[in-house]
Amino acid sequence: MLETRMDTDSDGVALQTMVENDQIAVDKTENSNADPPVPEKPLSKSAQKKLLKQQRFEAKKAEKKALMKEQKKKDAERKRKEWEENLAKVDEEERLKLIESRKSLRKERMEQRSEEKEKKKERLTKAKECGQNVVIDLEFSHLMTPTEINSLSQQIMYCYAVNGRCTSPAHLWLTGCNGEMGNQLKRIPGFDKWIIEKEDRSYVEALQDRKENLVYLTADSDTVLEELDLKKIYIIGGLVDRNRWKGITMKKAQEQGIQTAKLPIGNFMKMSSSLVLTVNQVLEILLKFLETRDWKTSFFQVIPPRKRCKAESEENGEDAVEEWNEQKDDHLASKKKCVEVPLDS
Repeated sequence: MLETRMDTDSDGVALQTMVENDQIAVDKTENSNADPPVPEKPLSKSAQKKLLKQQRFEAKKAEKKALMKEQKKKDAERKRKEWEENLAKVDEEERLKLIESRKSLRKERMEQRSEEKEKKKERLTKAKECGQNVVIDLEFSHLMTPTEINSLSQQIMYCYAVNGRCTSPAHLWLTGCNGEMGNQLKRIPGFDKWIIEKEDRSYVEALQDRKENLVYLTADSDTVLEELDLKKIYIIGGLVDRNRWKGITMKKAQEQGIQTAKLPIGNFMKMSSSLVLTVNQVLEILLKFLETRDWKTSFFQVIPPRKRCKAESEENGEDAVEEWNEQKDDHLASKKKCVEVPLDS
């Protein structure tokens, strides 16, 4: 009885082995008939140099960030020690006064920050009702590298911070907030509380009832933007490194049948390179114009001197350079504030 069972099991195993071997043979035949894998196209010398440059930049940026973090830690430790030393030098009564004074100062700062938050919230809420509508088109994430997507998210974060500080801010829209771009934005602390329109859909779908008022801002347009119209909705293409994709925003607008326009930069200054600006620079220019109604002032306050022709920069001189440096300082100071002090929706 035991021998019969063993033979049966052996036959079953043999049969299963034959079936598996036949299947392997079939798989090999199918694989041999399949198309051979397409070899990856090697990077050109120019692309290799650009990649190496980008890697060096990222490494340097990470190193600088680590140094700043370490310096900040050292400064905090130094201030703590100074505070403790000052307390140790005075008697108990004076020590209590110092502690109370410090508490009062901290409370005052917190109240001031809370007041600023409330005022900012009021301004942005008002802009939602009657402000200039500006859309940032985020449907180009599939054309960008992870580094470029991260760079764009930083630009958007800066856009929100700058807009919130304006006395008359615009009402911002983010359209096409899906895929990797959407995931990157969600990583920004407080993003879910921003007073801003967030749409997974395209701007054409989200604003289909106002399509006739859509105006795509692109340097390739033949129409020069002379004035901002509150009825219009201006679109900024969210794309980093547009030199790889020249004319893409113009082509997109034409295919969708919407209006286009370009900023009148050439009427007021000569650029040392292309007229392509970052997303935050375009938005800042629009915000400055809403404030001053003067294109020249807006351009010279926002566009960095390095992007202008040498003669143009010298003609407008040190004031423009100093103003740009001040704005850079404000930008660095506001980045942390933008992240740490989100608004409640």
